[in-house]
Amino acid sequence: MIDHYELSPQLRKGLLDGCVLAVLRTKGEAYGLEISSALRENGPLIGGEGTLYPLLSRLRRDGLVETRWEPSASGPARRYYFLTAAGTAALDKFTADWAFLKTAIDPLLNSPKD
Repeated sequence: MIDHYELSPQLRKGLLDGCVLAVLRTKGEAYGLEISSALRENGPLIGGEGTLYPLLSRLRRDGLVETRWEPSASGPARRYYFLTAAGTAALDKFTADWAFLKTAIDPLLNSPKD
C-alpha cells in the first residue's frame, strides 16, 4: 500500500468507476463498506464514502450494477451490489483501455532525460 500519497482528483474520478466494477467482479457482490475497504487496500483510490455512494447510484442508474437487500445481524439491512452483463462489458472495455494507455504512457514516463 502507498502511504501518504494524494492522487489527483481528476485522475481518481476517471478511474474510480472501473475500479469499483473490478472490485465487484472479484467479490461477486459487496456492500458499500466492503467496496470502500477494497478500494483503500492498495492505495488512495477513494477519499470517503461520500464519493462512493453517489457513484454506486449512478452505476445502478446506468444499468452497470444491480442491488439486493440483505438483513444484517449487526444493524440495518445492507444493500449488496453486483455486476450486470452491461457492467461486465463496461469493465472489459475499461480493462482494454487501461492496457492500451499503460502501453502508450509508460515509455513516455520511463524514458531517459536528454
